Amino acid sequence: MTIPRDPIILLSFVNTKLRDEFSSLSELCAALDADREALEAVLAGLDYHYSPQRNQFI
Repeated sequence: MTIPRDPIILLSFVNTKLRDEFSSLSELCAALDADREALEAVLAGLDYHYSPQRNQFI
């Protein structure tokens, strides 16, 4: 599966996957073979940060 490159679409994609399919960001990254640090850096550029308690980027 290809991960979206556009940051806004990436945010929606990741939060949807976290809500519907994965119990953590680590699990999502492992399943999609994604670089967690790079993903978090892109979303931090939009001022969104991962919340483990909510299991989403807020």
